[in-house]
Amino acid sequence: MHQNRLVKYRGHAALVGAGPGNPGLLTLRGRELLELADVVLFDSLISQKLRVYAQKAQWVNVGKRAGEPSMSQDQINAMLIRHAAAGKRVVRLKGGDPCIFGRGGEEALALAEAKVAFEIVPGVTAATAAGAYAGIPLTHRNHNSSVTFIAGHSTEGRDFAADNDWAAIAKLPCVAFYMGVKSLSMIALKLIEHGLPPDTPAACIQWATLPEQKTVTATIATLADAVLESRIATPALTLVGSVVALREQLRWFDNRPLSGKTIMVTRTRVQASVLSARLEALGARVLEAPTIEIAPLTDWSEVDGILGELARGISKRAPAVADWIIFTSPNAASAVRDRLWRLGLDARIFAGAKIAVVGESTRAAVEKQLCCRADLCPEQFFLEALADALHAADAVAGRKFLLLRADIARPVLLERLRSGGASDVRDVAVYMTRKTAALPDEVWSALRSREVDWITFTSSSTANNLAALLGPDAIALLGTTKLASIGPVTSTAIRALGFEPRVEASPHDLDGLVTAIEACECQSEKAIPETL
Repeated sequence: MHQNRLVKYRGHAALVGAGPGNPGLLTLRGRELLELADVVLFDSLISQKLRVYAQKAQWVNVGKRAGEPSMSQDQINAMLIRHAAAGKRVVRLKGGDPCIFGRGGEEALALAEAKVAFEIVPGVTAATAAGAYAGIPLTHRNHNSSVTFIAGHSTEGRDFAADNDWAAIAKLPCVAFYMGVKSLSMIALKLIEHGLPPDTPAACIQWATLPEQKTVTATIATLADAVLESRIATPALTLVGSVVALREQLRWFDNRPLSGKTIMVTRTRVQASVLSARLEALGARVLEAPTIEIAPLTDWSEVDGILGELARGISKRAPAVADWIIFTSPNAASAVRDRLWRLGLDARIFAGAKIAVVGESTRAAVEKQLCCRADLCPEQFFLEALADALHAADAVAGRKFLLLRADIARPVLLERLRSGGASDVRDVAVYMTRKTAALPDEVWSALRSREVDWITFTSSSTANNLAALLGPDAIALLGTTKLASIGPVTSTAIRALGFEPRVEASPHDLDGLVTAIEACECQSEKAIPETL
């Protein structure tokens, strides 16, 4: 009911906590408000992945970063009020929790004084997130029953050292210092001066909850030097207390098989999310670098003609247009579903024909998109294996085939079917693939700085297109980067470009690709001498 009233009531502002960085930590209420938003005023560290929930909204960066030009708080307050007063639904998307060192209280007061309706949605604050993701519970009955949050610096014009009762803080069992990296030496000195044992465990966590998360543990006496040596910088949070010692037993986030690895995914922007999610679940930092784009056909006449033939064949009980209909990718299933809907048809036109697919992902797409079961899916997920399976089933000679696939599909299946005695083979493109115009800036930056550990290739076109996008500098840019291939055909394409894949998936699907990378990394770790 509350959400329905909000839809009808236009002028409204919501202060929404987005958590410390990981987009998965946004609350359900925060997502609901983003989906309704007309304007989103967001902080600098907000994950850009959250834009998917408010694609039609106007996004305005109002974040503050130390040493960089930014809006004043008064300007942000004025913008909030102006948009809401104009009848818009405004979301002020803030890192962490709006009311814990997030100036949410100041913004709420400004809205209240302007008589603008508002709502506050709490978020996961940095301390609880950093502790959990570093394996440091903020409370533990054998260590401490309280935790204290303290800003690691003072507002402009005030003396941070003089603003705090260090004798009282030194007695606290667990303290979280927000935004205190620059003040860390002074914090440690003050705590030790006022009675905190120098060997008290302490930790500094940078980029908490993100794949780039880095955690340094030491004693309070040595933490500042350890942080400097590890090049920890903002955003970072410091935890002090005996509970920090539990990290060695409880660390999980940065202890996963692919933690600390940067992996570049070259699939289309839409398809990349599936592979990215699987790699991120194992701890990898994923850079999406789509090298191909899926585009609709500019001329649908051939597709409409063949779909119409299938429909007329069913309605008139005419001889079958095709004995076998073959889908070689999930994209083909989606494209056919969309075209059938536009033509006022559905999957009943496939009645009487058997369906073959290449790969489990294609099988799943055909079942979900077209509500059809596949009659044949070879154990190995490439075109040659499908041709072999059809021949083994004695299902080629004298049969009619309809291939529904990409405009640049390899001709090997077509050739194998015709040479095997098929009476008719119709190869119909139902979507187009093309090389993307350019790689994202963050991908270029990562390649040039040698940050990329792995690059995944899921087809020959992803390999060929990446090489074309990198140009003559491809060999220099890739250097010792490890390449992962989804199957033998893709591996052949990689070798033709002058590179050697480090691993090849088996089975030849996304699960096999991820497993091959994981196994290689685990083997590499075992090969490192324990003395190192």
